[in-house]
Amino acid sequence: MSQHLLSVPLRQQFGFLLLLGFATACISWTVTHEEIFREPRDFCKDKSENCAPLYLRKFFYLFTCEYCFSHYVAAVFLLLTHFKMLCFGWRGYVISEFSLVWIANIYMSIFNRLRLEIKHENLVIAEHSSSQDSSK
Repeated sequence: MSQHLLSVPLRQQFGFLLLLGFATACISWTVTHEEIFREPRDFCKDKSENCAPLYLRKFFYLFTCEYCFSHYVAAVFLLLTHFKMLCFGWRGYVISEFSLVWIANIYMSIFNRLRLEIKHENLVIAEHSSSQDSSK
C-alpha cells in the first residue's frame, strides 16, 4: 500500500488544497452569483427551466449552482496543477477533486454568511438613521 502513497508531506498537500480552494470558490461564486455574469446566468437559468431534453436542462443548470459549478472548476484546476492528494494516479485525483470541492464550498458558505451579516447590519444602520431623522 505504501507504494501508492505520495511522498509529499501531508501538511504541504493540505496547504495546497486550502489555496486551490480559494481560487475554486472565487471563480465558482463569481460565475454563479455576481452581477458581471448576470446575463449569461439568466440565460442559463431560463434554459435550465425551459429546455425540452433533460440533458440540456442539467447542462445549463450547472452554471447557476455554485456547488455544481465548483466540481467543474475544481477539475480544471486539478488538470492545470496536476495536484493529487495522498495517492498517485487516478486515486489521488479523485481524493483531491472531492476534497477541493468540499473546501471551496466551505469558503463559499462562510462568504455568503458574511455578506448576509453585512447586509443585515447595513439595514439596521439605515433603519436607525431614518428613525433618528424622522424624530427630529
